[in-house]
Amino acid sequence: MLIIGDRIDATRKYIAQAILTENRGFIQSEAKDQAFSGADYLNVNTAIFGEDEEKHLRWVIEVVQEATDIPLCIDSPNPAVIEKVLPLVNQTPIINAITLATARMDAMLRLVVAYGTRVIASCLASKGTAETAEEKMNIAGRLVRIITDAGVPLDRLYVDPLAYSLSTNTKSARATLCAIDQIMRSFPGVHTTCCLSTVSYGLPARNLLHRTFLAAAMERGLDSAIIDPTDSRLYAVIAAGNLISGRDECCLNYIRAFREGRLE
Repeated sequence: MLIIGDRIDATRKYIAQAILTENRGFIQSEAKDQAFSGADYLNVNTAIFGEDEEKHLRWVIEVVQEATDIPLCIDSPNPAVIEKVLPLVNQTPIINAITLATARMDAMLRLVVAYGTRVIASCLASKGTAETAEEKMNIAGRLVRIITDAGVPLDRLYVDPLAYSLSTNTKSARATLCAIDQIMRSFPGVHTTCCLSTVSYGLPARNLLHRTFLAAAMERGLDSAIIDPTDSRLYAVIAAGNLISGRDECCLNYIRAFREGRLE
């Protein structure tokens, strides 16, 4: 399970404040905590700042890379911003995300090919959200075809079926689970990912929903997630899920996590 740490996102008010005040220590602490907790990549997002997105993203990349050598997931809807910051990145990143909903897709895809990055492709089309498993699968198929035809290897592609909040659509999680299963079966070698925070938005006991959804998604084949890796109970679900699904040879990672006191 590839873990993409989601905490350095300016949509979080305390992160936005730390960026605006250039609080290096706070942002670096967030980066170190996620790296220590098992993140494979750190998602960085400053899109909320609009015209100042590039300026703040440059600063965040510099500050985070001073604190840890964990590679980054560059999260921006603007390919021009991504193009400007890619030369600053020390390790090959993930680009988050390509969609069918925007004319910027070609520009995003050009950067993925030129820099040899991994890429997240989200199941969003020009007509709007994909609510059903069938709609998600249809968009996923189009994304896979376009992206691989451009020369991106299938194993560098992470398809996000997009789970929407259960508070607005109680069938959204089930549709996403079905889509994950279909995508992984239909395109051997591709990866799937999902941002857990969207599933629980507007509901109480959000961490419980995150853990339950993640366990179900891993059973369907999900092999990456955009999560808060400092949530110890969520990490425990990943460790147990990897073992149960046969992804942990000789139980080594599970036993190591237990010895480190990371299983609850």
